[in-house]
Amino acid sequence: MIKKTLLAILLAGSVSAFGQNNRGYQIKIVDAENVLDEETEANLTASFNAQYPGFASADGYRTKRNVVLEIANTETETIKAKAGEIKVNSNWVKGKSVKKINKELWAALSKNWSSYSKDKHKGYTLTFISKDPNLDPSVRRNLIDTYFEIYPTLVKTFNNKSTHDVLFVVDTAYKAVAEASGNRILFSAGYMKAHPTDIDVVTHETMHIVQGYGYSAGPVWLTEGIADYIRYKYGVDNVGSKWSLPAFNEKQSYKNSYRITARFFAWLEQNIKPGLITSLDEQLRAHQYTEQSWANLTGKTVDQLWDDYAKNPNQVTLTYSDKKSK
Repeated sequence: MIKKTLLAILLAGSVSAFGQNNRGYQIKIVDAENVLDEETEANLTASFNAQYPGFASADGYRTKRNVVLEIANTETETIKAKAGEIKVNSNWVKGKSVKKINKELWAALSKNWSSYSKDKHKGYTLTFISKDPNLDPSVRRNLIDTYFEIYPTLVKTFNNKSTHDVLFVVDTAYKAVAEASGNRILFSAGYMKAHPTDIDVVTHETMHIVQGYGYSAGPVWLTEGIADYIRYKYGVDNVGSKWSLPAFNEKQSYKNSYRITARFFAWLEQNIKPGLITSLDEQLRAHQYTEQSWANLTGKTVDQLWDDYAKNPNQVTLTYSDKKSK
């Protein structure tokens, strides 16, 4: 919950210092003509604290945390806003409640996105923001559809305490593939343009939300290996995504993470212990995982299991999801 209190301190009667709320966002109010009364300035600060942190976290990559709010009657009839900058008409804002300012500020901020939508289905919500004006509408639709097809299954199967409210952001400034943080998944606009059929990136990233391990729960290779194994097992169209698990070679290690580790996990599930990955996932979430977990669950260390895998890596049947075959 964001505190709705006046954090700005007047300086020289015209400019307030940066006031910081409990989420690290700062506002500096510039009122050159000294037209704002104390109550209006308090309402503007409260509205900033209520709306801008949500905008910034949803906006995507490197959104500015320090914001200048300036009285600029010639530039707007109400409010104009973008990352790091808010313009306000003093005549419009005078006497306005925080509720009305909130509504107008959010409308102004959301205009910075090429598209903004919120879909709900059977108790699950997906907010979709695109900062890419050239995002293919069919890619957008496929990402949304994949969320509603796969995410409820992952929640019910692995962690029914997972959030039912997820945010997708397609960002032109983000140069990797995708990443999950909290309930937000950030997609690279460039990657989705180059790989428009890779819809099961949603499966991998939403599994990270379901994992919800927090910090220091286990090694990164294990977390990412599980996410790619879940993509393999539960993905809705791995064939269409042109995605598969790589053949084994002697240079590999289970610590390579992602698809290499996922193939090892598929072998373990078929040859050593069905349900092993689910057990490891549960231990990681409960912060009960240790290297001893492998021996406790299978009777062998992970290194011994990898050695067994390396001796007969093809003793595994791999089946990939294919929407065209359905």
